[in-house]
Amino acid sequence: MKYLIGIDGGGTKTKCIVTDFNLKPVYECTGGSSNLLISDSDKVSEIIFRLLEKSKTKINSDYKNIASIVIGTAGAGRKRDAKNFENKFLSYIKDKGIILKLFHVESDARIALEGAFSGKPGSILISGTGSIIFGKDSQGNIYRAGGFGRFIGDEGSGYSIGKKGLSALSKFYDGRGEATLLSKLVSNHYQISNSEKLITAVYVNNLDIASVAPYVMYAAMKDDPVCIKILEEETDELIQHIYALKKKLKQPILKLALFGSIITNDNYFSKTFLRKIKEQLPDVNVVEPEHSPAMGAVLMAKELLR
Repeated sequence: MKYLIGIDGGGTKTKCIVTDFNLKPVYECTGGSSNLLISDSDKVSEIIFRLLEKSKTKINSDYKNIASIVIGTAGAGRKRDAKNFENKFLSYIKDKGIILKLFHVESDARIALEGAFSGKPGSILISGTGSIIFGKDSQGNIYRAGGFGRFIGDEGSGYSIGKKGLSALSKFYDGRGEATLLSKLVSNHYQISNSEKLITAVYVNNLDIASVAPYVMYAAMKDDPVCIKILEEETDELIQHIYALKKKLKQPILKLALFGSIITNDNYFSKTFLRKIKEQLPDVNVVEPEHSPAMGAVLMAKELLR
């Protein structure tokens, strides 16, 4: 029997699905982080190799029966970066005497898009640590907006919300900004209570800035005006992502699937965002994804064979 493999390389874990040619799953397993933005290519190669070895053993097969493999991971959004890792991994397994028939690297957003609509046209918006929107038209053309990273982009993401929250705190500590419930929440959780401790936490101790986002949301839920303003601005940014993609796709109705904890969990931010879609974008239908990103990678693996 010949097999297809799809891999979803996440920041916390990597999911691997093995299917037959009818896309019926025969084995699934998980491993560590394979996000190329936070892990070096050698470590990611090792994690993927372990998953392939485990899968091969469990399905009682060998590599010659694996017809095609696609992995989608953050850090592979540009073709050059994807190709570099592809070559790196193939070299890594070649040293172990292994040759794969087809191994292809894609971005995590791309496999999520394919999985969400089973390869058909549609759009996805991702808002987790970062943010990006992807769309596919009836001709198979792919469009995107956002995804410029934390330094110049990622509006409407956990990182951007956390950054604005900490900026509001810095102004409050200085006497340049309003008092905010966020100061108490951050003090209790991070033991940050003044300017010096804030600077040390961010620039010396590498504070996970995105981890502050839930506290901004909680404060907004408690009617904190500073945090409400932040979330109003950040939800507006995601609405602009959708407007930008609509112009590119030129579809009368936009089917949109949502990914990422910021907009899929039940919180102040997601409720505000969904309300704005309903009020401002009546031609946007928010739908549930049909399949997981890992299954989207399987679909792309099968498509490669054509």
